Amino acid sequence: MKAVVAGGGIGGLATAVALAMRGHTVEVYEQAPELTEIGAGLQISPNGWKVLQALGVADHLRAIVFEPEAIEMRMGVSGRRVFRLPMKGYAETRWGAPFMHVHRADLVAALAARLRALAPAAVHVGQTIAGYAQDARHAALCTKAGDQIEGDVVIGADGLHSVIRGQMLGPDQPIYTGNVAWRAVVPVDLLGADAPPPTACIWAGDRRHAVTTRLRGGTLANFVGMVEEPEPTVEGWQVTGTRQDAHAAFADWHPTISALIEHAHVLNRWALFDRAPLPRWSDGCVVITGDAAHPMLPSMAQGAVQALEDAWTLADVLDRAESDVAGALAQFYAKRIGRVSRIQAGSRANARLFHRASLAGRIAFYGPMAIGARLVPQLIHARQDWVYRYDATAPS
Repeated sequence: MKAVVAGGGIGGLATAVALAMRGHTVEVYEQAPELTEIGAGLQISPNGWKVLQALGVADHLRAIVFEPEAIEMRMGVSGRRVFRLPMKGYAETRWGAPFMHVHRADLVAALAARLRALAPAAVHVGQTIAGYAQDARHAALCTKAGDQIEGDVVIGADGLHSVIRGQMLGPDQPIYTGNVAWRAVVPVDLLGADAPPPTACIWAGDRRHAVTTRLRGGTLANFVGMVEEPEPTVEGWQVTGTRQDAHAAFADWHPTISALIEHAHVLNRWALFDRAPLPRWSDGCVVITGDAAHPMLPSMAQGAVQALEDAWTLADVLDRAESDVAGALAQFYAKRIGRVSRIQAGSRANARLFHRASLAGRIAFYGPMAIGARLVPQLIHARQDWVYRYDATAPS
């Protein structure tokens, strides 16, 4: 089989690797002039790490990822800890794989290197996608330069504003969540005593929260903040904001958060929009995956991980397709839609989970959480079992 992939991000590269490992021909078309990713951190939960192990990139990443000691929650202003749940070592025992933090650029580089080892000429950069075409037996990816690249299947892994999805299902209809997100990556050496803890740390506050993590062996600090705002701004990870606005959004917060904002070279700020599950992901021999198929709010840190699960599952069903590619793509949707829709809903519910405005509301919500984490931490961890224990690479 020949697969033509639109998009050279995490989902597109992982899908290409999974197919190439099975002996199929793959070509990846990316509009950027080179395979790079903007600076951002990712949390790779055990269900995602299992896919990276199966793809043959986990060992390469081991030297540059960061394994957090715990997941914890602190109050945004005082820094007082609400709870701390062990993660380093524990995750592998409970869910079958570690919980890792990785720089997005490092993950893209690892996947690209793996693909080059399997198919040296597979990646084509500087190619803007215009759409797709197909007949009864084949599909083709169309570029704005006028080229048509034919294959047995066209895979749209072209992200949040997918051209392939737009042609397949019509204009997007996102709903503003009432939240904007901030993001920055800062060298830990610049932060001194204000460096964030070596954990995945949630900082909770009045109609806003933040998450701090470590990257690249702990040498980088990653910051993501979510703030309720009535009016939306532009949607897109590469939109920048001002330091003044970021400080205002987290005014009087703990010095760790203030230091991250002050020392950030770039502060990205974008509006968070939600999208309902789609009725289908395929049209004949054309399919969408990852953010193109099921974009997610960042509140469960599952966007990239679900793209990895998609990649392995799609390669598996296509490998068994024989001549019925369209049927295999329908099967892919059937296998994935329930899980990703549930995670989308969970991300939606979590978006304002740590935004309690009143003191009474914070005590009522965080008090039982703190007690439960101390007395029965396994029950808190159990809430994540259905997400983290899942193994997309297990035999069908």
